[in-house]
Amino acid sequence: MEGKQVLLTGGTGGLGLGVTPEVIKQGAKVTIPYRDETEVKRLKDKLAPTDFEKIRFVKADLLDENVVKQLVNDLNKVDILIHLMGGFSMGETHQQSYEDWKSSIDLNLNSTFLLCKYCLGAMYKSGYGRIVTVGSRGAVQPDANLASYCASKAGVVALTKSIAEETKEYNITANSVLPSVIDTPANREAMGEENASKWVSPDSLAQVICFLASEEAKDLRGAAIPVYGQV
Repeated sequence: MEGKQVLLTGGTGGLGLGVTPEVIKQGAKVTIPYRDETEVKRLKDKLAPTDFEKIRFVKADLLDENVVKQLVNDLNKVDILIHLMGGFSMGETHQQSYEDWKSSIDLNLNSTFLLCKYCLGAMYKSGYGRIVTVGSRGAVQPDANLASYCASKAGVVALTKSIAEETKEYNITANSVLPSVIDTPANREAMGEENASKWVSPDSLAQVICFLASEEAKDLRGAAIPVYGQV
C-alpha cells in the first residue's frame, strides 16, 4: 500500500487498534474519520509519535450523507476504503425495539453503503480501487438473539459482492472479512476473558484486511473470508 490514499473508518476502535498500525507500516497515507476524542487519544497511546503524525483525522458523522460526500470530495482521491465502522447488538427478536433494529442497520449496513457509494465515484475517476468491508460469521451462520446484527452484516456481505460484480471490468475490487469474536476490550468486558485466547486478535485480522487491500489481491473479487480463530 506504499503511497496509497487510504480512508480507514473505525480506525480508532477496538479492531482499528490492530488495523491502523499495520496500514501505516505498509506505507499508506491514512485518513481516519472519528467522533470521540478519547478514542483518538487511545490510538495515539498505541502508536509511535512519528506514526501518529502520518494520520489525518477528520471529525465526521458517517451516517450523514452530506458529511460522507464532503469527506470523500476533500480527499480528492481514495485508492483504498477499509470500512471497520460498525456496532453490535443482541436480544430476542420479539423484544427488540424498532429503534434498536434501525440503529443496527444504520451502523453496519447504511454506513457501508454511504462510504462505498462515494468512494466508488472517486475510484472510477482514478481507475483504481480496493474496498474491504467487515461482515461477520453471523452474516453466513446467523444465531439466536442476534437478528438485527446478523441481518445487517449479511447485508454488508451482499452489498460488497454486488459491488464486486459491478466493478469486475475495472481495476477495482471489493471483498469482505467474516470474523467470529474479535479480541477487543469491549468484547472482553461483555463476554469475560475465559475464552479470549480462542478469539481472533485485531493484529491477525489486520493481516487479512491489508492483504485484501493490497495489489497482491487484485484477482480476488467478492470474497467473504472467514476469520474464525478457534471459535
